[in-house]
Amino acid sequence: MRFTAILCALLLTVALASAEVEHRRPTLPYQCGPYSCQVGEICKIVAGQCRCVPTQQLVQDVTLTQKVIGTWYDGTTRKNYTQYDVVIQNNMNRNIKNIVIDTDATFKLRQPVSANLWNMVKLSNGDLVLPSVQPSINAHASYTFGFILEGTPATPAHLAVKAIVYE
Repeated sequence: MRFTAILCALLLTVALASAEVEHRRPTLPYQCGPYSCQVGEICKIVAGQCRCVPTQQLVQDVTLTQKVIGTWYDGTTRKNYTQYDVVIQNNMNRNIKNIVIDTDATFKLRQPVSANLWNMVKLSNGDLVLPSVQPSINAHASYTFGFILEGTPATPAHLAVKAIVYE
């Protein structure tokens, strides 16, 4: 009986840990209106019409450029930190109403998160979106956000556009 209780507790712990790890992973397929975008595709919504488009096509529409601002070693935490700025460049003749940027395990924000990510909002699944105070990115304009990551410039965050909504 005791063995069964321990086994059940162990299985429950593993299940919860797996669910938490799965929760942080980007979900594929990514829902785009009635469509499901697969790996190598991005959800593009123009005038309310959803389409999954190849990632290569996005380069014509919008670009993300990361720039290292500074790096330092914190003797108290014994960790390296690097500050980045990311420029979102809208190359379209339409305003971007919202953009969803996918992150992965390389996006290790310095704690507390609220003080080390600015001009974007991090959702519970790890995605980044525009804050409510920035309702759009104008046509042919850019928008800059920043963050501080644990690590050196040799370990930058992997950021990728997951979805983009145009007015």
